[in-house]
Formats: sequence, C-alpha cells, structure tokens
Amino acid sequence: MDKRSKIALYIIGAVIVFMMIAEITKPKALNWRNSYSAADKIPLGCYVLFNELETFSEGDVLVSEKSIYEYLKTEEFSEPKSLIFVNDRINFGKEESKTLMKFVEDGNTVFISSTYFYGNVLDTLNVSVQRQYTNIYRKEADNKFTSPSLQANNRIYKDVIENSFFESIDTLRTTVLGTLTTKNEDEIEETYPNLIKVEVGDNNGQFILHTNPFTFTNYHLLDDKEDYAATVLSYMPKQQIIWDNNYKSGRKVITSPLRYILDNTALKWAFYISMFGLILFVIFRGKRTQRIIPVIKKLDNATVDFTRTIGELYYQHGDFSNIIEKKIQYFLEFVRTIYYLETNQFNSGFIDKLAAKSSNTKEDTKTLVDYIVFLKSKTNHTEQELIELNKKIEHFKRT
Repeated sequence: MDKRSKIALYIIGAVIVFMMIAEITKPKALNWRNSYSAADKIPLGCYVLFNELETFSEGDVLVSEKSIYEYLKTEEFSEPKSLIFVNDRINFGKEESKTLMKFVEDGNTVFISSTYFYGNVLDTLNVSVQRQYTNIYRKEADNKFTSPSLQANNRIYKDVIENSFFESIDTLRTTVLGTLTTKNEDEIEETYPNLIKVEVGDNNGQFILHTNPFTFTNYHLLDDKEDYAATVLSYMPKQQIIWDNNYKSGRKVITSPLRYILDNTALKWAFYISMFGLILFVIFRGKRTQRIIPVIKKLDNATVDFTRTIGELYYQHGDFSNIIEKKIQYFLEFVRTIYYLETNQFNSGFIDKLAAKSSNTKEDTKTLVDYIVFLKSKTNHTEQELIELNKKIEHFKRT
C-alpha cells in the first residue's frame, strides 16, 4: 500500500472515531412517545405506577403478557381479582369482550384507563367515549371527584394530556365517580364524566372506566399528582391485581434480528462500522491482491543419486574390494574432517584420541581400526567382510 492510500485510510478512521465520540457524548433527546409499559422510565411510561401497585394489591401483582382471551382461558382463580388496563388506545375483539364480560360477571373487577375505547365491551355497557378534538393545544383540564370528602385530591392537568370524556352512559347501573372540566373552542367551560363505575351481574363484579391514562404516567406521578392517581385506584376493591402488559403502545415487538440491532444504539453503530469496514476491505483487497507465487520444487541432490548408482554397480559386479576401499577412504575423510585427526598412522595414540573425541570406548575404536588395517592388508575381499565393515562403521558413528 502506497503512502497516499495509508493517509486516506487514516483520515477515514479518524472521521469514524470522531463520529462515534460525537454520537456517544451528545445528549439524548427526551422520548415522548406513548408507552404505558411497566418497564419504561420515559415520561409516558408506567414504571412508577407498576412499582407502587403492591400498595393496592392483596398479594403480589400478577402480570399478563398475552391477549386477555389467552390469559383468562389458561388461568384459574379461587379469589376475586382486579384486572388493570392502562393505555392511550384499548380495543377488544369479539372473543376478548366475551371473555372479559364473563370475568366480571364472576365477581371480578376490571379497571380501564384509556383515551380511546373500542370494541363490544362499550356497546354492552351502553357507554360511549368522546374526545375533545378542538383541544389541539391541550388546554388545562380540572379533574375532580364527585365525593365531597375527596375534593382535596382534585388536580388540574395543564400539559401532557388529551381530554376525553364519557358522552353517554347507562344511568341505571352506572355511577359517576369523577368529572373533567375544560374549555371548549368558544372558551366556555364544560363538565363531563371521566371516571365511572358500571356494575355487572349478581356477584359484585364491576367495570371502573377512566378516560385520562396520562394520570398514571411517570411524568404526572412525579409532578405532584400522585394523590389523584391513588384516589382513582382506591375505587378498586382490595384484592390481588393483574397488570396487563400486552395492550400497550410501548410493547416491544422484535420481528427480525436486524430490527433488534438497529433499535439498539451500540449494536447499530457496531453494525454500521462493520459494514463500512467490509466495504473498504473489498475495495482495497480487490486492487492490491498479489498474484499467486508458484512453489519452486527443491532441486534433487544428483551427487547422492550418482554415488548410490555407482555403489550399486560395484556391488552387482562383485567388486567388493573397490567398495571396501571407498568406504575406508570415506571413513578416514570423516575422521579428519570431524575430529581433526591425522590418519597416516594407526597407532595406540591415534586410537586413544579417536575414542576420546568420538565418545566411543577404546575397545570398540581399537576393533574398528584393527579391522580397517586388516582389510587394507588384503587384495581380495568377500561380501561378508564388506557387510562387517559397514556394521562397525555405522556402530561407531551412532555412539
């Protein structure tokens, strides 16, 4: 890679690092999406409410992560329960509505706080909900209780609210527990029910319906309006609570691994950097790939092959004397080269020095030298003498 390419890569790397630092250190924007999830600590989540529900529950708070039809069909209760729904929109289908009505007729309580109600349940209860569409600027609304003893817990909601109310109710079995007072488009104050109780069946079952779910968000509970929310919930009987965590605008739905990665800031940046690095690798790798270097086969040692061939030729012709002479010459050259000894005289001094330098015993060394002297004194040799000489030399070198 040349100098210019390296500089370009350094600049690109520095830009990526700078972008990462800027992304990590920049202040996070406040998330104002409607959530109502028990796990969300954002302004419109219900983390605070969920962690305070034990105050109103007889025992641990149960959590439903399924549709109400699936949950109530698989669960059996020996004691009455209170089922809580809090969300900006609530819509029950036909089967869900039937299951919910059966649950209430068995003596249980269902609490629903929502800006928009849909489904067969409202038709069965003869209740209709209306939203104040003219209130696009979310004018303040005075939320009051009808009970004179609870007036201290009334609260005025000035922001982060959508005003909905009950337009019509079944007065024969419905009790108005609270009202909403706000100004219409002509700046005239109007008051409508926004908290009602509808009794169902003969087992003290009831629906408690409320049209201001913003009351139960983290934003308002931490803004000195917790007394109003607590008073609304106090209309439920003291029994074990089931918290719905399925019908939520903020319910987390992961439909693919890629969506999960892109929804997580750290994983998203890791994915982008990996893709960018892969593109750079492909670009530079495609340009700079070196062609394959062929493997050069090592040259054969022709001298060894030649020597082996000549030796086999001598052996086949029975010229053992010539082979013995060559082996003795080769061995003596080995002694001169490795041990730096003169080989002119094979006396006792030569034998002692050779034995010492080669780490062989004096007896073995003397036997080999005497055998060489014996073979040099002869003119004709046998195959057996050649084999014996080879054995002695090999034994000497292995020691």
